[in-house]
Amino acid sequence: MKKLVANVFVALAALAMLTGCGTEKNTEAKKGGQLRVACFPNITHAQALLMKNQKMLEEKLPDYEVSWKTFTAGSSEIEAIFAGEIDMGYIGPVPAINGNVKSNGEVTVIANAADAGAVLVKGADTDISSVEDLAGKTVAIPQIGNTQHLCLLNLLSENNLAPVSEGGTVEVVAVENSNLQNMFDQGTVDAALVPEPWGTILTASENVDLLLDYQDIYLDGKYPVAVVVVRNEFMEAHPDAVEAFLKAHLEATETINADPEASVDTLVAELKILTGNDYAKDTVLGAFSRTNMTTVLNEEALEDFADVAYEQGFISALPKDGFVDTSMMDKMTEN
Repeated sequence: MKKLVANVFVALAALAMLTGCGTEKNTEAKKGGQLRVACFPNITHAQALLMKNQKMLEEKLPDYEVSWKTFTAGSSEIEAIFAGEIDMGYIGPVPAINGNVKSNGEVTVIANAADAGAVLVKGADTDISSVEDLAGKTVAIPQIGNTQHLCLLNLLSENNLAPVSEGGTVEVVAVENSNLQNMFDQGTVDAALVPEPWGTILTASENVDLLLDYQDIYLDGKYPVAVVVVRNEFMEAHPDAVEAFLKAHLEATETINADPEASVDTLVAELKILTGNDYAKDTVLGAFSRTNMTTVLNEEALEDFADVAYEQGFISALPKDGFVDTSMMDKMTEN
């Protein structure tokens, strides 16, 4: 019996040593912690797609457990940030503004990702030839209160039009981008303001035509359509990870701009992984031609979005001071 007990003790001790070594190894390998990043499967989030596919963050942050999560709505991504499930993310400027307001300033914009990247399209069989002709028509946007919605509201206002919800004649409806082709085919929508690559995809069909190109949507196309945000708590605790992320973001931006065509195959492959859809190379290149991948943020345009969002009641207050902090990104681009 004593011999049996001794043998069991030795076995347990050995197991404990092995388990302990395994735990220590895992802890050492990921001693930096977690970095959980969000993005959309959109061309306007091209840097994220490239970084994810090429594992650029894993290379720069070997001590971190890097994970990615994709969203199709900015509100869902913001909720995930609030819940502590996401640390950093690519997101539209209006959801970023909303996130800062709702979190009482705990979400900060630290870099730009892309400008423009949206177009206004119309049914080929409609009698629409200008924005003024949208009176009495149904116009789709991806989501109520998002960037394309605010751009549409601005266009309507400039042409003395207003949504039905404000006593006007234009019916504005939120529609998933992937459902728009069927709705145009059925005649249930007359026009849509959409981000790329959906503008390029839709106008490739016989039933949809381009009404306004990217530069005619807002500010000659010099407005953010995708930005990078971070939870302040994460930035304070892991400035090294944030810096490494921004370095990868800058490298991805430069890679895409240096040779868009060379980057397309990677982006198409990643979009296939995320969505199951096979995007033609020409489609992605067409989307690139309407999107400016840049880390430089037009803060004035962001402030304009905040003002309109507040006036429309999409946010309850204006963003807190310090909502934008691109100091880390600015230092990298100055060097």
